[in-house]
Amino acid sequence: MTNEDVLDIFRQAGAYLEGHFILTSGLRSPIFLQKARVFMHPHLTENLCQALAERIRAETEGAIDFVVGPAVGGLIPAYETSRHLGAPAIWVERENGVFRLRRFEIEPGARVVIVEDIVTTGLSIRETVTCLQELGAEVVAAACIIDRSAGKADVGVPLIALAEYEVPAYPADALPPELAAIPAVKPGSRSL
Repeated sequence: MTNEDVLDIFRQAGAYLEGHFILTSGLRSPIFLQKARVFMHPHLTENLCQALAERIRAETEGAIDFVVGPAVGGLIPAYETSRHLGAPAIWVERENGVFRLRRFEIEPGARVVIVEDIVTTGLSIRETVTCLQELGAEVVAAACIIDRSAGKADVGVPLIALAEYEVPAYPADALPPELAAIPAVKPGSRSL
């Protein structure tokens, strides 16, 4: 699946939005990829996650014991990707602002892949890596549907992206005039 194939799925689902958006990272952007509009369509989600699972298989060696999704955004793609990898899906969730594996146990040495929806700065993946490594897991790689940083985000482990799509993102105090003239909206899930 090519970058353009992935973006076409987002456009088909009405998930490629233009305006002034506050991203989960706090940065501002004229483009927002509203993955929830893709994930509401099982066949589109399955197509993306099956292709992501194939990419994970091609770029990692050995069995994967768990696929881990950062809550909330990573839950659906982690589950659907795990289905194609034949590994259980689990997730981390915030407890007092820190990702914890609250509902599940993993053995030290368990081989895990983190699956996220969209990466901009990689913060959620880095926080998930920290959580899992503290539990003794071996984080083999992280994977995402779209890497908005086009390979620039450092997530602390190899990052496998189904698509790379660099979208401009700006600090709130450094907006271009055309973006500053549009009211900002915050559609992300970081505060959940």
